[in-house]
Amino acid sequence: MLRHNLLLFYRNFKRFKNAFLINLVGLATGLACFLLIYLWVKDELSVDKFHINDRQLHQVMKNNTTPQGIETGEDTPGLLARDLREELPEVEQSVSVFPPAEHTFNGILSVADAHSKAKSKFADNDFFTIFSYPLLHGNREEILADKHAVAISEDLAMNLFHTTENVVGKTVTWKGERLEGEFLVSGIFRRLPANATIPFDIVFSYDLMLEKFPNFLKWGNSGPSTYVLLKEDTDVADFNTKIAGFVKSKYEESTLTLFARPYSDRYLYSEYKNGKLLGGRIVYVRLFSIIAVFVLLIACINFMNLSTAKASKRLKEIGIKKVAGARRKTLVAQYLTESVLLTALSMGLGIVLVFLFLPSFNGITGKQITLQFDTRLTLVVFGITLFTGLVAGSYPALYLSAFKPFGILKGGNLPLKNSVKELWARNGLVAFQFVISMVLTVSVLVVYRQMEFIQAKNLGFEKANVISFTSEGKLAEDSETFLTEVRKIPGIAQASYMDGDLTGLHSGTTGVEWDGKDPNQTVDFNLLGVGYELIETLGIEVKEGRSFSHDFGSEQTKVIFNEAAIESMGLTDPVGKNIRLWDEEMQVIGVVKNFHFESLYENIKPFFFRLSDNNRNILVKIKPGALQETLPKLEQFYRTYNLSIPFEYRFLDENYQQLYAAENRVSILSRYFAGIAILISCLGLFGLVAFAAERRTKEIGIRKVLGASVGSVVRLLSRDFIKPVLLAIFIASPISWWAMNSWLEDFAYRIEIQWWMFALAGLAALAIALLTVSWQAVRAAVANPVDSLRDE
Repeated sequence: MLRHNLLLFYRNFKRFKNAFLINLVGLATGLACFLLIYLWVKDELSVDKFHINDRQLHQVMKNNTTPQGIETGEDTPGLLARDLREELPEVEQSVSVFPPAEHTFNGILSVADAHSKAKSKFADNDFFTIFSYPLLHGNREEILADKHAVAISEDLAMNLFHTTENVVGKTVTWKGERLEGEFLVSGIFRRLPANATIPFDIVFSYDLMLEKFPNFLKWGNSGPSTYVLLKEDTDVADFNTKIAGFVKSKYEESTLTLFARPYSDRYLYSEYKNGKLLGGRIVYVRLFSIIAVFVLLIACINFMNLSTAKASKRLKEIGIKKVAGARRKTLVAQYLTESVLLTALSMGLGIVLVFLFLPSFNGITGKQITLQFDTRLTLVVFGITLFTGLVAGSYPALYLSAFKPFGILKGGNLPLKNSVKELWARNGLVAFQFVISMVLTVSVLVVYRQMEFIQAKNLGFEKANVISFTSEGKLAEDSETFLTEVRKIPGIAQASYMDGDLTGLHSGTTGVEWDGKDPNQTVDFNLLGVGYELIETLGIEVKEGRSFSHDFGSEQTKVIFNEAAIESMGLTDPVGKNIRLWDEEMQVIGVVKNFHFESLYENIKPFFFRLSDNNRNILVKIKPGALQETLPKLEQFYRTYNLSIPFEYRFLDENYQQLYAAENRVSILSRYFAGIAILISCLGLFGLVAFAAERRTKEIGIRKVLGASVGSVVRLLSRDFIKPVLLAIFIASPISWWAMNSWLEDFAYRIEIQWWMFALAGLAALAIALLTVSWQAVRAAVANPVDSLRDE
């Protein structure tokens, strides 16, 4: 029987080549999209899951109550990990890591004449026991026990020693942000897995950090991240209840409440609003999972439409088989077999397409995905092939096998008339396809407009023609001399430095006091240490007072607030007034207009500048039009000043765009998937028109014999198929508005969804549908009526 079905499959391929190829291309495209999205989703869900203690490993987060609402963050007090470990029996191990999240301190690691750039972290001794980063050499439990011990990556070991053997115990020299000196290599760890989110090349002792930066010994300051390994039988909800007021028990003025979340959730579940979890990247994982299913469904609908479109040419075959005794289940099995075989061929073509487009897909997503057929992927491919084949072939199989042999052999007409049920089914499928296509089209428009809005929005500072690079080597030791010489280079407008950046890396404190402050009020201030001319370099507007200047002697005890800070403090005429920062008397010398120092997901918060010697990032502003001639001069001077260190820089607007890397990738992918959905939908519409043309062949022939024009025949065939498209526009508009409005709510600054977005998407869908329908209708209309009226 299988051999017979295979033979029929081959014969039908030769007989209906056009329909076969359209089905093959549609299914292959849908399956390729499904596989690409599956590989991406699988990779996203695997991030940070490689740690052995994943189920017990949690990150302690903070909720900070401010006048603007509850703000959630990863930065916690510096002593939190130690005290949690000592005071709570549920905590098996704990570790502090600084700086938090994806931020690092950059520097140069040297051995004799060998130098290598590196990204550093400070961490407690339990770091390599809590986290399962694989070690090549060293004792995992004692690797950071010594304050002057360091763990380095195998890449650093190879760059500096050309081997990883016998490196433990050797001395290396570090010059970088906030730290320099000689250290003893106590361990070497392997290259970090691609699905690890915390980047580092070298790890220093956290005890050394507390010695260098004693501010973190105060419970009123936050900075490091805190991770805990909970005992297996711990109830996390009860644990969260216990730690909620932990900081307040140490520091009465604190407004922080704590909670623990699974560490591996931080990548996918990172968005909080007013203390409540909103989502994060998991939203995009769910979105593209739904898109994958819908694109595949659209491809299946194409198969259904095209299979029923060629039904009229298989009626006698069905009638003769039924007269000869074939049962309905035999015919159903035959058509399902054909469907599964075609799906298998489509899957083979789809896999080829995945291989071809995977490099480009990786470029868009920033991934390193490979197509490796392990047991899991093999089962997925087999399962989705079988499922798609059965779903795609189910309707045609049931539809064709239901024909009555008497009606077929008597007149060759379809036994199922244009009943309301049949019309609803066929038109409903087309409407469903175009609903999805239009929702995707509107989404692409809204995401594109929001990204355009972000790029064009006035941030309160100038990012054009400003380059930034990290302070390394000799530059880290003496940046003022470097900046003085840089300002002399023709084409340079200003130059300065800051201890952090304007994309979210900055410090925070509640340790600001001022006259008239309500004892019960706590304001969480963001702060950035800067050098002279930083405000001028970024073009930040001074509203009152002045900026930092050498003309006024030492400025170490001066601060400059933003408008949001002054408003939160309730000060009038703030310039010249004194405040207390960490019990040190400081004078307000200026107020700058509000500017964005975080992403546009966040509202502008209280902020202040203070002078600092920590020159993490150097910023150089180049005069407009002088970029091409000035950059080589700056690079030449940098190489002369900072021997043996390559000049690596980034434009400030590139750093800013990195804040929205995920959104930009979603925008690009959405365009491709929307285009594919529309293309496959048009194939489905093509199939439906072909179905109508097949059923009305003799009607069209008679109309033409009686004098009907080509235009009237085209209108006759087209009008019924534009209705489901119009219905799709009506249904898709509120759905797409709801979806995009929900997405935009995450942004503190966003566009308004305009009516023309729906109109444009609808007109595009209608125009594409008209072209598709008209092309097939014209083919039917210009056919020779003699061919359609003759008896077969």
